[in-house]
Amino acid sequence: MICNSPSQIYHSALPFSPSSSWLCECYAKELSQEVKVVRGLLSKWGMCSRTVVLNDCPLDLVYWNNTIAVGSQSRDITILDGITGTQLAILSGHTGSVRSSAFSSDGTSLVSGSHDQTVKLWDVQTGGVIKTFYGHTDWVLSVSISADCTTIASGSDDKTIRLWDIWTRECYCIIEQQNPVACVTFSHTNPRNLTSESGGKVWQWDVNGHQISTTYNGSHIAFSSDATQFASCQGAAVMIRNSDSGAVVAELHVAKGDTHCPCFSPNGRIIAVADGSTISVWDITSSDPCIIETFAGHTSNITSLVFSSPFSLVSSSTDHSIKFWQISVSPTDPVVVDPKSTFLASAPVMSITLQAKDSIAISSDSDGVVRTWDILTGLCKASFQTPADNPHQCDARLINNKLIFVWYVDRRIHIYDVGKGELLQTVKATQDNADDIRISGDGSKVFCLYWRFIQAWSIWTGEVLGGVGHSVLYQESLIVDGSRVWVYSLLSEAQGWDFGITGSSPVQLPNMASPHPNVTKVWDTNLSRIKDAVTGRVVFQLPGRFTKPTDSQWDSHYLVAGYKSGEVLILDTSHILSQ
Repeated sequence: MICNSPSQIYHSALPFSPSSSWLCECYAKELSQEVKVVRGLLSKWGMCSRTVVLNDCPLDLVYWNNTIAVGSQSRDITILDGITGTQLAILSGHTGSVRSSAFSSDGTSLVSGSHDQTVKLWDVQTGGVIKTFYGHTDWVLSVSISADCTTIASGSDDKTIRLWDIWTRECYCIIEQQNPVACVTFSHTNPRNLTSESGGKVWQWDVNGHQISTTYNGSHIAFSSDATQFASCQGAAVMIRNSDSGAVVAELHVAKGDTHCPCFSPNGRIIAVADGSTISVWDITSSDPCIIETFAGHTSNITSLVFSSPFSLVSSSTDHSIKFWQISVSPTDPVVVDPKSTFLASAPVMSITLQAKDSIAISSDSDGVVRTWDILTGLCKASFQTPADNPHQCDARLINNKLIFVWYVDRRIHIYDVGKGELLQTVKATQDNADDIRISGDGSKVFCLYWRFIQAWSIWTGEVLGGVGHSVLYQESLIVDGSRVWVYSLLSEAQGWDFGITGSSPVQLPNMASPHPNVTKVWDTNLSRIKDAVTGRVVFQLPGRFTKPTDSQWDSHYLVAGYKSGEVLILDTSHILSQ
């Protein structure tokens, strides 16, 4: 279309443009359609701004003043422009894979460690080797250069840390460890102090090889630019400690439990960490850090992650790519850009929640991804990865500005605070094979539907709040409204109970107390149609491939439906009611 009709570029780009962009504002009338089918579109420009594909697998990357050095399995170091990703030079000299590199504080030199058991110091301007350091008897896994550019530290698979005098090329100190040294780094401000990681322990040393503090559990070390804090990874957690006292300043958690490559932003306000092939970004300026971004786009494990500016990230991955990411929101903005916007396909949607008073709908899919959608524009506002792994049933709801996600798997119900990335409760279900799970409309309870039985728990304490038997044949789903819940079936009349009466058992609602009181038209979930409640006449039917959603909700104004394709359909039905 662009080749044949250049004038159509702007109009053609509308379906892919963020809702807050100038383009969408200019063509607001064209976007005001009744039906909007979207798959992970952005609310703002951001996400992955550029991808550089390499011929080899990158193992390490470092950044200094718009210059990126990439170490790889091919034995070479590739120098890239830090803004455009354009290749500037190739540094050749190692005979084994380059596992680690580090720029000097002035950016004129680069130190690298390799599987060839050597450490090399390079002149960045000429690309030539200044010096080669010999002495390790196994792979060199990590290197660092002191802030005063006088000392190089290297950690190796030979279970030693070696300190090298740059001018004499001599190894003047060897620190013995009981395990391979996976990481070693100098303090950014004190050239006489360094930190290492070996055997899942974090150690601190002076340049004479003396240990200067106690050890801590952790791996993958990173210092803030002012060296007042350092981060280390422990499974699903990232611990941020005070560099002097070792006290824990903050503890962050990711969904999948494989944290690595932590890094601080230059201004120290943000920290990013890789979790497998995804990236999580937190605002750490408050006592209660909150996640502000989740980036997905790499197709395999991330090997390195660095900030190139306070709001820009660069990552490398075993998928042979380097990606440039833009953090499109400020640390105080709770909106998180959709991390799956670059994907061609999404996991099947399992649940849909419509909260029209908040102008949002919430979807949950089989990959444990929770998304919020703007029902006015049809665009995705935010997306979050949760620890849920192929849940049997799930639901999500915004409760007092907290996005809560619940899922059922292996006879357990997990209650998760999405914004904090924190598991609030895990409660044991009394029966197997839950048919549906829903958060109450008032946000205080979670209901679980079994064959002939409903049970309720407190969202905030996990306490069992009661249970009732029902006689609905071929129950399909639960419908919730405040503390009231109905069991719905296509083949028999719905039954409902009120769980909100304090100090008493759930009270069964009379048959006339339907989930849709005082309405003339109702939504038929199973047949995907709106019909007249009095005459039974069908007034609207979802067409074609939209006739079989995995879940749907209707509030007499907006209809939201999710599909196995990962799509979410948002329909304004006000014109139907006016007919």
